Amino acid sequence: MNKYINWLLLAAIVSASFFLMLNASLQESATMDELAHIPAGYGYVKYLDYRLNPEHPPLVKTLAALPLLFHKLNFPTDKSAWQNDINGQWEAGNQFLYESGNDADKIIQWSRLGPMLLTLLLIIFIYIWGKELMGRWWALFPAFLFSLSPTVLAHGHYVTTDLGAALGIFIATYYFVKFLLGPSQKYLIFAGLAFGVAQLMKFSAVLLIPFFIFLIVIFYIWKIYYDKQQNKAFHYIKALLLIFIIGYALVYAVYFLFTINYPIEKQFADTKFTLASFAGGPDANWESCKLNLRCLAEINIWMANNKILRPLGEYMLGVLMVMQRSSGGNTGYFLGEVSAVGWWYYFPVLFILKESIPSLILILLAFIFASWRIVKNVKCQVSNVKCRLMDYLGLHFAEFAMISFVIFYWLYSIKSPLNIGIRHILPTMPFIYILTAGAIKKWINGKKAKTKKILIAVLMVWYFAETLLVYPHFLSYFNQFAGGTNNGYRYAVDSNYDWGQDLKRLAKWVNDRNNDNDYNNDIKKIAIDYFGGGNPKYYLGDKAEYWQSSKNNPKYENIGWLAISINTLQNAFGELHPGQSRSPENEYQWLKEIKNPYQPDFKAGKSIFIYKL
Repeated sequence: MNKYINWLLLAAIVSASFFLMLNASLQESATMDELAHIPAGYGYVKYLDYRLNPEHPPLVKTLAALPLLFHKLNFPTDKSAWQNDINGQWEAGNQFLYESGNDADKIIQWSRLGPMLLTLLLIIFIYIWGKELMGRWWALFPAFLFSLSPTVLAHGHYVTTDLGAALGIFIATYYFVKFLLGPSQKYLIFAGLAFGVAQLMKFSAVLLIPFFIFLIVIFYIWKIYYDKQQNKAFHYIKALLLIFIIGYALVYAVYFLFTINYPIEKQFADTKFTLASFAGGPDANWESCKLNLRCLAEINIWMANNKILRPLGEYMLGVLMVMQRSSGGNTGYFLGEVSAVGWWYYFPVLFILKESIPSLILILLAFIFASWRIVKNVKCQVSNVKCRLMDYLGLHFAEFAMISFVIFYWLYSIKSPLNIGIRHILPTMPFIYILTAGAIKKWINGKKAKTKKILIAVLMVWYFAETLLVYPHFLSYFNQFAGGTNNGYRYAVDSNYDWGQDLKRLAKWVNDRNNDNDYNNDIKKIAIDYFGGGNPKYYLGDKAEYWQSSKNNPKYENIGWLAISINTLQNAFGELHPGQSRSPENEYQWLKEIKNPYQPDFKAGKSIFIYKL
């Protein structure tokens, strides 16, 4: 019975994570990206047509849409957004959820089950790999940290690709390392399939290609040092190629299925239009292949018009769209500034502000202890550093792979100007937590073990309490370094704080006031400047009046209430980065003249500020 206790504890951890995600989900409206992902996924599984949302791979969206097949839903295939528009994902989403007679909340909640299950599967895989590296009891430690992280609980229940990317990259790395350490046909196939799954989760998983090449080179160097197997280079090259081939065979099969009913003429036209400005624009003679990346776009356009290659052409289109968007950045607010060029310190600062303090303490302890061990070993073995390094690779190659990925992915993220949320570094969090647990285990086994165990227990209780206290506002969570969740918007918004999740709470607030038997509290009309994937009129009907700063004070039109998403406010008030422009009409100067915008009369959830005019 004793050997099953750890599995029961894991089940409890997984159940707690699911319970928290599900209950938070039931209270929240659609986030911005879900408005595009949900209809796209339904288009894939219902119509085998990939015309919506090509800039993200299909797997998360497909799993999200599968439960919808068991419901009688109206999908707007007769509208221009589906028939004629180039990637009319936003309009199709609005029509599908809110304008076709469907129950939007039912669609959203059923769609979120798939991402939640992927999150739970990742928790289990974290435990499995942790168990192999640290033992069954210590493996619960990283599983606990990951499953109760506010960031994980937030993005784990949305129909977006970030947790899917974390799962895909984690299992792909797991099986690739398993293959290197214990080569077999089984692990080669598993590594290939896992690599393919990762590519179908999010396009950032393309980074696994250079990462795997790096790992196999390092592993080969280690094998040469100990086994003198210089003649095995072709063996490793062949194995790596087979893994990539298996992975992309899976990618081809999935994209083939979902492009069956996507007319080739429309795919060709859509691809050509989408890539019209890529790397300098069209080049019929392909001369730019000698100068820049435009030839990739020309190859992609050609593939889209080829019956055999068009599934891979659709995959390649997504990769190129991500490349184009990543290089172009995205206008956002951070630390009081509005910019489209990004900030190199964006992710490090956000990690410090959005990771709970007990977790940061654990990570810091682990880092200090691991660094001290390295310094101590180097100091004592200066004459034999090479041997010590090779010993480390032989005994801790999985740990080395995790450290390498965290460094590699963070450097890539820091360099990118696409700064729209801490969610983009989610793929590194499982590795960070396992590395932390491994170092803490070694630290505890030293002197004053009892005192250290008490400290760790206190930090874990604090960590758990922190998560419960912020429930159900996981997306908006900021730690005490940022002044707590209520003040987090001062540092960053968008998917860090306000992604549109509180619209249902706004509707509830309005309806509660109208039902409290006090006629003076009734809200007959409320002006709403909303950022997100919800539809104010769907939830509030004629009480909702769409608004924006340029329309001036709603009171002039006899509307006594105003609700604004804090993401909109911060982008209106933030100091402009040099070269960044903003229309004065969008700066809500008139609101500043009559109110302190940061002291609203009420709030809906954490992200929608409400003013009585």
